[in-house]
Amino acid sequence: MVDYIGMADIQRLVHELGTATFIERLAGHIEADYRRWGQFEKSARLASHSDVGVIELMPTSDGRHYSFKYVNGHPKNTAAGLLTVTAFGVLADVDTGYPLLLSELTLTTALRTAAMSALAAKWLARPDSRVMALIGNGAQSEFQAIAFHRIVGIRTLRLFDTDPAASAKLARNLRSLPDLADLDIVICQSTAEAVQGADVVTTVTADKRNATILTPDMVAPGMHLNAVGGDCPGKTELHADILLRADARVFVEYEPQSRIEGEIQQLPASFGVTEFADVVSGDAPGRSAANELTVFDSVGFALEDFSALHFLHTLVQAQREGVRQIDLVPQLDDPKDLFGGTLGASTPARNRLKRVA
Repeated sequence: MVDYIGMADIQRLVHELGTATFIERLAGHIEADYRRWGQFEKSARLASHSDVGVIELMPTSDGRHYSFKYVNGHPKNTAAGLLTVTAFGVLADVDTGYPLLLSELTLTTALRTAAMSALAAKWLARPDSRVMALIGNGAQSEFQAIAFHRIVGIRTLRLFDTDPAASAKLARNLRSLPDLADLDIVICQSTAEAVQGADVVTTVTADKRNATILTPDMVAPGMHLNAVGGDCPGKTELHADILLRADARVFVEYEPQSRIEGEIQQLPASFGVTEFADVVSGDAPGRSAANELTVFDSVGFALEDFSALHFLHTLVQAQREGVRQIDLVPQLDDPKDLFGGTLGASTPARNRLKRVA
């Protein structure tokens, strides 16, 4: 039997810990895995693109466990009442190849994306950062706000979305959370207005096109830019001249993937970037001056989903009560007799699989 986490299960797990605590603990797992970056198999995700979206597989392994995530991105889905992004994933044992956990990753991806954003900002933003502009107030925005409030210490949030209803939704959801009672929320009328006075700017827009959400005139020295929305070929959010500023340093998760999907797809291969793992390990500096512009060109990497699946598996292993399982893999009395143990005519259907207590 394989442990299973569906939507009801992940909701229960998050509510038991609290959303902010869940994100903070998940960020700790991600950070620990980035510290052992060299142990992981690394490859750019396998993407199948269509005119309306993308479906991707994201695999990795640390030699002991293997994981993969299936994820889609279809921006027009919301017009049909569907989510833009859905996902599920598997954590497996390398020694046997057996799956250990099958889990939803739609909600978990939102949580881990926010955890990664805030983790990067903890290393790259100025320590006294308290004001964040959040551009794009859709499905990911609440998670980003909660993560930056808990991990970075953001206390003022300046919102903008081309859809005013999205900003109103975000403000309403955040104001309903007691843990965010000290968060000042300001709804702005433009990106330019939102970024005024911001220490951190998070862009998390959905349109799959080369957009220019931020232009050089909007960016001030000392800012940290958390560019989340650009995550596939042909989709960007930052004007290329922002990346080329003399005071700018650009950080990525996995450079070969970011060259294809990130903001740096706009720039030649010779443009220098720093992988986040090198910062965490101490092999490369993070922010080196208060007036330096730091850019986290985030596209999401398989290691982060590995961390999330491993964290979820740890949680369900610690509290077996209420954990659901599914018979995804047959359990046979004779492992050499798949047919006889599953479809054999001499055994009643209800007894063909090995009984599990």
